[in-house]
Amino acid sequence: METGTTGETAGPAWVGLPGGLLRLRRMLLVLWTGIAAVATGAVAGLLIGPAWALLGVVWLLVLAWGWELTGRNWRSWRYAERADDLLISRGVLWREQTVVPYGRMQLVEVTSGPLERRFQLASVQLHTAAAATDAKIPGLAPAEAERLRDRLTELGRARSAGL
Repeated sequence: METGTTGETAGPAWVGLPGGLLRLRRMLLVLWTGIAAVATGAVAGLLIGPAWALLGVVWLLVLAWGWELTGRNWRSWRYAERADDLLISRGVLWREQTVVPYGRMQLVEVTSGPLERRFQLASVQLHTAAAATDAKIPGLAPAEAERLRDRLTELGRARSAGL
């Protein structure tokens, strides 16, 4: 642990996620709530009456609420590389912090689906012997995901050799 000039123990150096993941999630939110608003308004307007088409506005309220929630969720994700382990923290209401010791890592993957590639994002998936400690860091820049994969693989190899 590092100590500051006042003798206090400094915490880990947390790294947040880049904004690409937030843009992707908000784009999907707008797309799906927009489709739901149009479908709800059209069906209600045709089957019940034109005034009922305003039911589609409910989806705009869902959009506003979801916009704020996705921002809060995105801000909650962060990770920190320490000397012996990797910390991953996430969650707004229920905070979850995962500690993955480097020596316990068996596999480190970088994945990127079609939407992630479109937004130039990648995820790092960590696998350990215990399924409960598997962890994922979504929404990283591909270069950072590859750097993290290489570093974690190197540290995992070095730590497991000492067991």
